[in-house]
Amino acid sequence: MNIFFLLAGILAALTSIGHLTYGKRRFLGPMQQADFEPVAKTIMYCVFHYISIFLLLSTLVLLACAFEAVSQMQSFGMLAFIALNFGLFAIWQLYIGFMSGLEKPFKELFQWVFFLSISILTILGVILT
Repeated sequence: MNIFFLLAGILAALTSIGHLTYGKRRFLGPMQQADFEPVAKTIMYCVFHYISIFLLLSTLVLLACAFEAVSQMQSFGMLAFIALNFGLFAIWQLYIGFMSGLEKPFKELFQWVFFLSISILTILGVILT
């Protein structure tokens, strides 16, 4: 068992749950109630669920790799892809938070902590196995 993938998988599962509960209530609901272009609103609804699918599939892959259900040779590319995506999500969210006019951007846009942690744990799992 790879403890780094297990920890990354657990964090990814918690991130998925947070996305589907807190994110749906705090972001998707108000966005659906906002008064702006219906096509843009529908696209944002789709994007929210694209991220949901990515988070859930990443969680499954990380947990499958943690329990060695996928061979190390076959999992390398998937794990590198997951680590890169979560790392870029974190970097991009930090950048947007820094550049935004929000009063407390790193408190409001806190997901970068989870994204960066998942990325680092996945990289450590790949390197140290």
